[in-house]
Amino acid sequence: MIILEKEKVTVNPDIKVIKRDGRMVTFDSSKIYEAILKASETITPITPLIETKLEGIANRVVAEINDRFSHNIKIYEIQSIVEHELLEANEYAIAQEYINYRTKRDFERSQATDINFTINKLVNKDQAVVHENANKDSDLYNTQRDLTAGIVGKSVGLKMLPPHVANAHQKGDIHFHDLDYSPYTPMTNCCLIDFKGMLANGFKIGNAEVESPKSIQTATAQISQIIANVASSQYGGCTADRIDEFLAPYAELNYKKHLADAKEWVTEEKQEDYARAKTRKDIYDAMQSLEYEINTLF
Repeated sequence: MIILEKEKVTVNPDIKVIKRDGRMVTFDSSKIYEAILKASETITPITPLIETKLEGIANRVVAEINDRFSHNIKIYEIQSIVEHELLEANEYAIAQEYINYRTKRDFERSQATDINFTINKLVNKDQAVVHENANKDSDLYNTQRDLTAGIVGKSVGLKMLPPHVANAHQKGDIHFHDLDYSPYTPMTNCCLIDFKGMLANGFKIGNAEVESPKSIQTATAQISQIIANVASSQYGGCTADRIDEFLAPYAELNYKKHLADAKEWVTEEKQEDYARAKTRKDIYDAMQSLEYEINTLF
């Protein structure tokens, strides 16, 4: 049995690697061994003898880089040297796996900005596309239309982002939130709507001037109208913060109305109970209607 000695190669500290996105990073020789090891693992179980042999190949790659480069080296130049050393070592199967993985990653990077490819995934109901946003029903036509537009937005957005950010997103190191809308479209994302101020002072939707509501039912109806209009002009969620507090004055208007009616038709000792019961029912119905309205908005 031939035991291969582990070679020790000192890495030139001046060498920097130029990534595909233009970034310059410190040359990390361990990544060469890890890449060769990963390719080898798809071929055969790793034994200590194989590990030693792969370390020898990785060290020869580093030695070749030290000899040929004094400062900067591009990522594809490293890959070419790795392939060459694998072939020189007669590791044809490992070389093939290494090349296949490299080609696959290059292909995936190009597909990320290929609009036709991604739209075809949507047509074929690819799970990663149709279920990307759990708030959207992908069986609805308008959702499919939105997903189609989002594909265009993502493809353009990836090209607009700084290359190192786009690359990190595609690799999964980071997730650029709502890439289907930003930075492609100049739209806001998510909104803490000032319902309190809008209900108290009135507002305008389209050509209609909307006055301050005079009941809890009208207040919740106006809230659903506001949400529908804001949601159609942005992407992301709409928040009704402390809704119980800012709706309280309009519930009080209902109470006063029912109390006035009670004074006309109900005996004095039952007037307050009557007004409270009627107001409680108004609040329940108003909130139920609001939930139905906002949960059926698409």
